[in-house]
Amino acid sequence: MPDTPVIWRDEELSPIRDKVYQYIKQAIVQGVYKSGERIIERELADQLNVSRTPIREALFRLESQGFVKTLPRKGVVVSKLSPEEIIEIFTILSALESLAMKMAAQKADASQREELTQIIQSIDRSLAKNDFAPEDKNYHFEINDVICRAAQSPRLTQMLDGLSDYIRAFATLGYELPGRLRKAMEEHRDLASAVRNGEAELAESLTKIHLENSKRAYLEALEKE
Repeated sequence: MPDTPVIWRDEELSPIRDKVYQYIKQAIVQGVYKSGERIIERELADQLNVSRTPIREALFRLESQGFVKTLPRKGVVVSKLSPEEIIEIFTILSALESLAMKMAAQKADASQREELTQIIQSIDRSLAKNDFAPEDKNYHFEINDVICRAAQSPRLTQMLDGLSDYIRAFATLGYELPGRLRKAMEEHRDLASAVRNGEAELAESLTKIHLENSKRAYLEALEKE
């Protein structure tokens, strides 16, 4: 947990429960809280300068979504997904995201294809460096933002949004494996290129390969924790 107390600006005070919920969830997704780690209400309340009520509400909400669980004599801990659950999530994600990529390749307009070109150029610049910056981990989400708009399917976008936090958590841990971040960036570049060029079948195929590689990286990193 960060040592510096959080200062809430006036515009952030309402509704405070949502701010607390987002703060804790992002801490879990970004790996600040590890699987199995205990979350202590009192410490969080002091850290966030709030009462324990919004903390309890946020933890209850997160438990309903499977991010945390309450254990006897231990309290609230960060959930650890089983390998079977991880495989299930990636299977669903592969089906949805590959469809989105295929639809985007078929429907993207000139503006969206230009956005993808800009992302591809940014990835190439990043790959040319020996060191990667923290923002280099966000290319997947930049591409997905364009893809969801280009696919023109609000329902599909809504379903992918429901998995976005899992995706971020999986990617964060998977990138800890040596060489995985570079490989993922290369995969993202090839995906963006296929969509930009209108190669629908290729985009669909590359998406499935990318997510299979991501799944393997996550499971391998999880075993090493």
